[in-house]
Amino acid sequence: KRAASSAIRRMGAMTMRRNNAGYFIRQGLRGLSSHRFFTFAAIGIIAACLIVTGSVALVAVNLEYNLNQLMAENEILAYVEENYSEEETEKVGETLRDVPNVTDCTFVSREDALDSYLDGLEDDTLYTDLPATVLRDRYIIHVEDIAILASTIEQVEAVEGVAKVSAAIDVANGFITVRNVAAGVALILLGVLLVVSFFIISNAIKMATINRAEEIAIMKIVGATNAFVRWPFVVEGIVLGLTSAIIAGLLQFGIYSLLVKAVSGFSYVQLITLLPYRQLALLVSLAYLGIGLLVGVFGSLITIRKFLRV
Repeated sequence: KRAASSAIRRMGAMTMRRNNAGYFIRQGLRGLSSHRFFTFAAIGIIAACLIVTGSVALVAVNLEYNLNQLMAENEILAYVEENYSEEETEKVGETLRDVPNVTDCTFVSREDALDSYLDGLEDDTLYTDLPATVLRDRYIIHVEDIAILASTIEQVEAVEGVAKVSAAIDVANGFITVRNVAAGVALILLGVLLVVSFFIISNAIKMATINRAEEIAIMKIVGATNAFVRWPFVVEGIVLGLTSAIIAGLLQFGIYSLLVKAVSGFSYVQLITLLPYRQLALLVSLAYLGIGLLVGVFGSLITIRKFLRV
């Protein structure tokens, strides 16, 4: 009887409140408050999933940034044959500039190379009479895509007149491997997050619909539209998703800030540069809110659908 009278009262007010968003919000919050323990558990689990996935995604973003920095700074040194004349050396440079993936090619004479080598060693008598002939003319080459650095090196080595090639290919390959692994893990975790979040929100909505199943059935019988019945549960799912996203975003900021502080304190990881969180905050916040909204809306719509079949 209570369910029937409640349904009738809602139907009586339906025509006045059909477009009243406040009504749907109040009903959605009422549903969350009716099973507080499960609500808190759902928010905690979804937030934890977001943090794990977001952390891996941030690792991938930072690796991509460091890879781009390495690409900008990484150099291929192409040493010219010792017996080459100035004209022949210039032709080598022209050929190197035509190699695919090469963005620029700068000539460094053996004299300039010696001056660079002796920079800071002027007071060391051991190097006072060191002749420039001990070094070779060389070209400093920068590439566009570090992912194909190995093939570029092979093409540079094949250029006639290049005696030797030097490049930090192991460092580049290491960054690429870790970046690809992190990106793959982030995608897998995102898929797992969506499945888990849908399940958690679906169960939260199910708890509310079970408590109000009789009331929903009566409202349907007396003429309530599916949209009128559905919207409070959609609001409930949205609140769950967005609340989880906000909590995860705040915790992610704290975790990332602690990580940046910890990394900056160790000299042996100075090779890696972590982006300031302020550069990532907007992207992270939008991603979390978007995922929270997505799982909230679709999780509730999928669950409430079977309760509307009266």
